[in-house]
Amino acid sequence: MSTALLTDLVIFVLSLWVGFEVISKVPATLHTPLMSAANSIHGIVLVGAMLIAATTNSWIGYVIAFLAAVFASANVVGGYVVTGRMLKMFRKRPTAPAAPPAPPAAARDGQPS
Repeated sequence: MSTALLTDLVIFVLSLWVGFEVISKVPATLHTPLMSAANSIHGIVLVGAMLIAATTNSWIGYVIAFLAAVFASANVVGGYVVTGRMLKMFRKRPTAPAAPPAPPAAARDGQPS
């Protein structure tokens, strides 16, 4: 195993551990707003995965880059879905159109008025 590959592997494992520790400490009431704000962070992770894929020369590096890209993409998409759902909660609900006035009683019975 080369030194560069070992360094990439250590960074990957440490980032998984730190990410899990940080997210597990977030209370449930703050998770949704933080998820929507995390889109930019996961975009940076996606760029890092592409950089690893561009600089690696082994199959393990490609696997690590692929896993990082999959996880980052899932988080970016999930963040946008959660943000969309959050924003829908603040939209005004459409009001039902006003019912047309009822016809006079004589017209309802089929008799001319």
